[in-house]
Amino acid sequence: MSVVRRVLVLLVVASGGVLFSQAPEFAQQYRQRLGGAIDELTSIIQTFDEQANHEGLDRRAALNIYSLSSEPFLHSQGDAMRRTFERYEALSDQFEDLAAAPPVLRPLAILQHIDPPIFSKTMKWFVPAMPFSFAGGVWAAIGVAIGSLFAVLFGGILRAFAGLRQLPHRRIMPRGMDASSGKRMS
Repeated sequence: MSVVRRVLVLLVVASGGVLFSQAPEFAQQYRQRLGGAIDELTSIIQTFDEQANHEGLDRRAALNIYSLSSEPFLHSQGDAMRRTFERYEALSDQFEDLAAAPPVLRPLAILQHIDPPIFSKTMKWFVPAMPFSFAGGVWAAIGVAIGSLFAVLFGGILRAFAGLRQLPHRRIMPRGMDASSGKRMS
């Protein structure tokens, strides 16, 4: 194997390790954003519940007032609050699932219930970190294995392509012609 090929293989393998080692850090940053979203929704829900209680209503009764209103604005406000309660429940469930998952499995736990807005913001503002954890080591090893597999497959494809280029070129001659000399055979 040439030095250039060895360097390329090493770069592919190391890149896989570095890339995959970031999975636990991404999960941590996603979890922090998830917690922030839950905190904000909690504040909105508490304010709604306090206002309803101040008027002698529970949450359901307050939402029914919105639903029964003939005013489109109030009706849509009730729908918006219902969606807020549903989002809060969904995000809280995901947060509990992440907290219950072992650190090495948290990146996979995120994939089970991705929240697109939180995921895209995490991707946008993701800051790589040097993983000094067991989970980071496991994901780095997975990345090295995938990088090695990619290097082997890519190397095999390149060798096959190079082998095709080195096949002797045979000229197709009309019947009765000698392929080596190009002259008519007697």
